[in-house]
Amino acid sequence: MKPPSSLHVPLRRINKKALVLLVLHALLFAVVFCFAFFIRSDFSVGSTWTWLSPRTLLGVVVIKTAIFYALGHCHVSWRRVSFSDLTSLVWAATLSMLVLTSVESLLLSSGQFGEFQRVPRSVFVLDWAGTVLAIGGIRALWRSIREELRPIFTSKPVRTALIIGADEAGELLARTLMSTKNIHYFVVGFLDDDPGLLHNRVAGLEVLGDIDSVGREVERRRIDEVMVRSGSLTGMRFRQVLEACTEAGSQVKVLPAIDELLAGHDNAMHVKPRPVEIKDLLRREPVELDNAAVRQLVEGNTVMITGAGGSIGSEICRQVLRFNPKKLLLVERGENALFLLEQEFCRYDPRPPFEPLIADITDVARMDQIMAAHRPEVVFHAAAHKHVPMMEWNPAEAIKNNCVGTKVLARLADRHGVREFVMISTDKAVNPTSVMGCSKLIAERFVQALSSESKTKFLVVRFGNVLASNGSVVPIFEEQIRLGGPITITHPDICRYFMMIPEASQLVLQAAAMGNGGEIFVLDMGESVKIVDLARDLIALSGLGEDDIEIVFTGLRPGEKLYEELYFDDEQRVPTSHPKVFCALHRPTTLAAAEAVIDALADVTDEQPEVVKSKLRELVAEYGAHTSDEPDSAPPRKAHAK
Repeated sequence: MKPPSSLHVPLRRINKKALVLLVLHALLFAVVFCFAFFIRSDFSVGSTWTWLSPRTLLGVVVIKTAIFYALGHCHVSWRRVSFSDLTSLVWAATLSMLVLTSVESLLLSSGQFGEFQRVPRSVFVLDWAGTVLAIGGIRALWRSIREELRPIFTSKPVRTALIIGADEAGELLARTLMSTKNIHYFVVGFLDDDPGLLHNRVAGLEVLGDIDSVGREVERRRIDEVMVRSGSLTGMRFRQVLEACTEAGSQVKVLPAIDELLAGHDNAMHVKPRPVEIKDLLRREPVELDNAAVRQLVEGNTVMITGAGGSIGSEICRQVLRFNPKKLLLVERGENALFLLEQEFCRYDPRPPFEPLIADITDVARMDQIMAAHRPEVVFHAAAHKHVPMMEWNPAEAIKNNCVGTKVLARLADRHGVREFVMISTDKAVNPTSVMGCSKLIAERFVQALSSESKTKFLVVRFGNVLASNGSVVPIFEEQIRLGGPITITHPDICRYFMMIPEASQLVLQAAAMGNGGEIFVLDMGESVKIVDLARDLIALSGLGEDDIEIVFTGLRPGEKLYEELYFDDEQRVPTSHPKVFCALHRPTTLAAAEAVIDALADVTDEQPEVVKSKLRELVAEYGAHTSDEPDSAPPRKAHAK
């Protein structure tokens, strides 16, 4: 067993608290050493005082106090004593025993011990055991009283809580919840689906049953709040827990996951349970990455990410940093978004190797300069205009950014020998009815075609909406609820696929790691969600009733479809080595044909919007082949939240 790190710490400065603990330790050492003699003399008080010399007692107390102080035991927080503190205590007691026996042997051999009788070795062993038991017991008792009896004596209201999940993370969070000074909960126990934990005790709390029994346990024990660790339950399971608790009269709160606690620097403010959010109800099984493959893609390489300030781009940056790139190039034309990302990464310790670069992907000279100066091995191309109605009003900008910009970037990647180029696409590129979707389809085809004639591995990753991204429906609905309504939805039957931003970004990395070049990877989006149901969930999570917020149906907007698709009819869905990533086998397109389409569209970007749209219909047969399901001029309709 390795000695604890506390054995190597320097002497600490004495403060008021340390001085109090120093005196307390000295008194305990005196009592324990006397008691060790008392036991050795078969509980005879007379024999104890005959054998025990005051000079010996003073020497023992001074030596042990000095050792314990030097090893930091007068600076231990008794509010948060842990197993490591117990280990450190054992080492300190052992060191003290060895020093005491050595000092006694030296004094005896030098003849300076005087007329006092030699201390029996059994006394030192008893003193060692008594020290560990006394100090360890007092520390544990202090923490136990503070955690278990604090709610009884506090003047603030205390709420009873039940925690879902009795694994190591759940245990740590339970201890944190019980010991946090400004949070007042009385934790009743755990619920966990592991049958081996049933009725066992974890962190001193009983595992009362499985998760399905939450409603029954809430009613039986009059639980005020049920705590669920963030990310520990899928959306469907979370919804079941929420419904059972609501029916039983209890609230559901979410505790931060361990990585969130670490990101919060263990500040109590970050430990505070939060209300349920819509992401909790839509969460899927966590992504399991092939870390070795992703690390091989990223580690030691220069990685460039365009659109780095956007929702997906910034999260890809965070995920890439986990795998130790040589340098991360943050390419973004929005100064404010890039500044915020730069400030975030500057707070990392140690500071990661990154460089913020303000650039427009359509600027050939600037992008060529960046590529030549930094020689990136991997490029994630996330820069795009993505808002459907905005691109209907400004179709030329969609062509410039999504089509011409992708062509510029892909050509430069080929010229500068980029090893791998990953384009982020969208489900709106399938049977497109919008300018935005059509522009992404054109970009997909160009990247695919260039892959067949380049040493660079070009591939495409296609997926649907990401929850709570910039401009998505969730923040819009939340703002409308805050203002008292109404919530505006285009159609009562409109559906969309949703992913969490981290999940989408992780799967982009996974697809990039498994790509050989030329593939279109499609992420498993799960089941599509009706937007009206999403709105109703947000109303309920806001604590409002069914009749408090009005829902108004405004009619489909230009270019909008009732539902999105992930594959063309003639594309074959092929599984890959990862269960959440599929490959779409498609019709090949020649590079000359794909480039001709972009060049022809670039020639009309100075024209009026209808001219640009007309050119799109002429060049892309799929554009407009599937029309919107409802006229744009449909009158608004109202519906209550129920």
